[in-house]
Amino acid sequence: MKITSLAVYPIKGLRGFKLQSAEIGPLGIRYDRTFMLYETDSSTGDITKKIQIDSHPLCGLFEQQIIQKSEEEPSRILVTFHGSPSGESASENASDDKPTLFVPLEPDMAPLDKVTAPLHRSPTTAYRMGEPYDAWFSHQFGKPVALVYLGDGRRAVLGATLPPKPLPEQQQEQQQQGGGWFSAITSYLINGTQQSTTSAPGPFISFADVAPMLVTSEASLRDVEGRLLAGSDPNGGKLEVGMYKFRPNVVVDGVGEEPWAEDFWAELAIREQKGPTRVEPRGSGVTTLQLTGNCVRCVSLNVDYATGKPAEGELGNVLKRLMKERRVDTGSKWSPVFGRYAFLGGRDVKEAVVGTVVVSVGDEVEVTRRNEERSVWDWPGM
Repeated sequence: MKITSLAVYPIKGLRGFKLQSAEIGPLGIRYDRTFMLYETDSSTGDITKKIQIDSHPLCGLFEQQIIQKSEEEPSRILVTFHGSPSGESASENASDDKPTLFVPLEPDMAPLDKVTAPLHRSPTTAYRMGEPYDAWFSHQFGKPVALVYLGDGRRAVLGATLPPKPLPEQQQEQQQQGGGWFSAITSYLINGTQQSTTSAPGPFISFADVAPMLVTSEASLRDVEGRLLAGSDPNGGKLEVGMYKFRPNVVVDGVGEEPWAEDFWAELAIREQKGPTRVEPRGSGVTTLQLTGNCVRCVSLNVDYATGKPAEGELGNVLKRLMKERRVDTGSKWSPVFGRYAFLGGRDVKEAVVGTVVVSVGDEVEVTRRNEERSVWDWPGM
């Protein structure tokens, strides 16, 4: 197999930004989900409700791009809104001038107010970005909204199944060292800055839902489009869902694997391919990902990214179609599964601390471990 796509979502919930190469650390792809939007109380200004695309389909109209630093400007996120505050789609909005906003990719945290940011029962201390960011997003959403920055915050991974388990040789090593595998790692990267983790054991996550990365297979997407959605187009054509709706970080082509084989993938080895697109050499040439949990799906699959509303027709029934055959996780029996959650492999975490783990589109991928049974979802409250 090969990697066919890499994506990062700096502001959680908005459209993804495709990458040719990606730096990966313990928190996943660098800059992934380091910002998040919340509704706020109009009288107190306190954050009240998370903004994600399942509950706020208007998120689908926000495009984001990473603009690398120059001599004049630091690295920034360029956010473009393809609609209007009333929820019009890009095609309905006659103006060619789309509202845009620049957000610093690595803000100075010193002047920012701290806030507790709740997410899936795993809160973190974060930072309110304030103006002009809150005002801009509030105008587009038509309600009070706050932009929050993760900064040096980190969230705990809950449940018993998602945190990666050490392999036998790693267990022997940790016994010799007298500590846990992840607690033996003394530092990790947040936006390129080394942070201490000695005060709490890992692993940790950003504003990503439950794990640092999501891996999906094109073989399974082809099965969704070619079989599960077969005959659902009233015009007799083939309905194309688009992998972007599943919001993955790493997409593999699935060559040599059956559709849905990823349900049992436990570990992937990504082997560096030489070429002009490689941004920097990788220490060993091999990066491992531990796949520990299934991604259970929600109504975000039914969102139309052209209108910022639930899709009409059969494209508004993608979740329902998946539910017919893909409710395969006994821990979340009413939700269909598509994709696997991933953590950087244990030994690669140590390499990532010094910023040497890089993967690229075109890298070869091999399944190096498989589970005999499917994982069981046990994140509390989800």
